[in-house]
Amino acid sequence: MARVAVDYQDHIARVTLTRGDKMNALDDAMVDAILAAGEEVAASDARAVVLSGEGKSFCAGLDMASFAKMGQMSDIESWLMERTHHDANKMQEVAMIWRRLPMPVIAAIRGAAFGGGLQLALGADIRIAARDAKFAVMEMKWGLVPDMGGMALLPGLVRSDVLRLLTYTATPIGAEQAEGWGLVTELAEDPMARALEIATHIAGQSPAAIRAAKRLIEVAESAGQAEVLLAESRLQAGVIGKPEQMEVVMAQMQGRKPVFK
Repeated sequence: MARVAVDYQDHIARVTLTRGDKMNALDDAMVDAILAAGEEVAASDARAVVLSGEGKSFCAGLDMASFAKMGQMSDIESWLMERTHHDANKMQEVAMIWRRLPMPVIAAIRGAAFGGGLQLALGADIRIAARDAKFAVMEMKWGLVPDMGGMALLPGLVRSDVLRLLTYTATPIGAEQAEGWGLVTELAEDPMARALEIATHIAGQSPAAIRAAKRLIEVAESAGQAEVLLAESRLQAGVIGKPEQMEVVMAQMQGRKPVFK
């Protein structure tokens, strides 16, 4: 059974988790489908991505069968420790693959984004949530720690005390609190419509400049001053005076939308 659908329209890739009857909970097939979708989109000419879940929830985290299966693994330590995807293991790549994509990713969130589902959403550049959405770092409920990229991504979004409260208690929070704490970018009555609006705006910008900006932000969030300044110069040199940038300038001067090949 298909777990993820990928559709393209107007240079926007719409990636939808399609296990709505199970709150888009993560099983082996869903994990494989998410990674396959990310790899497909990475190789496409999409300029922006909208990531969502069908039905009432974005993603409720690992399903119970997956928990049981992990408990029966003979060498779970090796499975966790093996770096199969760049600097990540397979489960961590569920979130990190979206951060690795060269184009921006906007998550449209309804209902539950719990555990692995929250970490999946954290892989997006931008998170738009419905006002009734719920978020939780759920792993402590099962005697576990976040292990799907959350600790690589959360410290850049929330204060240390908030991170600790969410992690230690596993208590779900509402969308307004999530926005106030930095987990959510923006609230919307219709998160999909708003996500598509943002994606459409991004898709109208210079694709080369947008991709360079995403790379630059990644450096800026993790590197020292000298490396960031060098990255600014290097990435600017890759776009300035090039055909796309010149088209942007001409379009601005002529009062029209730029056209990119």
